Amino acid sequence: MANELEVTPTQGAVATIEGHELGEIIKPLIKEIHLFDSYIAGTTHLKDKSVLESINVEDNLILQREDNKYDSNAILVLNAEKKKLGYVPEKDNIVFARLMDAGKLLKAKIIDTKSHNSYTEIRISIFLVDF
Repeated sequence: MANELEVTPTQGAVATIEGHELGEIIKPLIKEIHLFDSYIAGTTHLKDKSVLESINVEDNLILQREDNKYDSNAILVLNAEKKKLGYVPEKDNIVFARLMDAGKLLKAKIIDTKSHNSYTEIRISIFLVDF
């Protein structure tokens, strides 16, 4: 949109130290702030549905922005092995996309799964990771 503020994505401090030895020192200072509960959209469109067989309640998930021609605020939901599970629903993603574009680290956790005849419903909690 023409009147929107252009934000250049940067990597936040928490994301920078994650997986680094400095991260172990700062880890006690990191807090997860619960933002919202939602679900994973698009699970019926996965090319490899076997990824759904290995998910469990309490699994931590990775949220990653995606350049998507259908949704400029698209956020991928990936498992720990970085395999695609689906997306944060379009109706819920605008604020989360803006936070991520501003360098904030968001993550998700599975809170419930239900298998239906034609799809798997995966409920998630979304958290802001900060310190």
